[in-house]
Amino acid sequence: MGFEIIWLGSAASLIAGLSTTLGALPMLFTKKVSDRLMDVMLGFSAGIMLAATSFSLLIPALELGGSWVAGLGVLIGASVIHLIDRFVPHFHPRVGLEGRPSNLSRVWLFVIAVTIHNFPEGLAVGISFGSGDVKAGLIIATAIGLQNIPEGLAVAMPLLKEGYSRRQALWYTTLTGLVEPVGGLLGVGIVSFSNTVLPWGLAFAAGAMLFIISDEMIPESHKKGFEREATFGLIVGFVVMMFLDTLFS
Repeated sequence: MGFEIIWLGSAASLIAGLSTTLGALPMLFTKKVSDRLMDVMLGFSAGIMLAATSFSLLIPALELGGSWVAGLGVLIGASVIHLIDRFVPHFHPRVGLEGRPSNLSRVWLFVIAVTIHNFPEGLAVGISFGSGDVKAGLIIATAIGLQNIPEGLAVAMPLLKEGYSRRQALWYTTLTGLVEPVGGLLGVGIVSFSNTVLPWGLAFAAGAMLFIISDEMIPESHKKGFEREATFGLIVGFVVMMFLDTLFS
């Protein structure tokens, strides 16, 4: 049973990660997507992540570990992503270079930025499967896969604007999604080894995802004058994920 759960968690996180490739496919037919649509899609992704964090990570963490464990786990998860974001060099098209200076090319710094974003998502999928609750794992994997579709386009389009070919943009977008099964394998392995860390793992993943939602996704969707559209995108994404969570539960 342990091996089966590890296999399921790894496979689900891989499929969720490869959803970025699916989202990037429209880039093969067009070089321009409106800023309004991109911000709505980014808001939608943020809403899905927020709902998944609330219903599928935080609530189980509270039920299994109580308020102190859940609260501390959230703070630790957010703090770890903050430190990584502060010290690891990476590049955002709208913000520029962040972290420590680096001689790496901008495309690799961009890949690192998305990797920082995607790793906690894979971790969340793996931890959910590691709990032994396959339905919970499928809910998180579905949520991550859904939000990765618009994110894939958001990754691919800036690469095209930077002068990379469609094939290169598709490859680099796929590469950013492949970090998720690494996080998934780590998460399912740790939790399968010891269930006592499950509430900590759930809360840690929730904190990491909350940090990314608040620090990156929402601000990025509000930078080009389409704040209201992005906000409604977030609300729709939250409601869609809420229904999916209810459907699978």
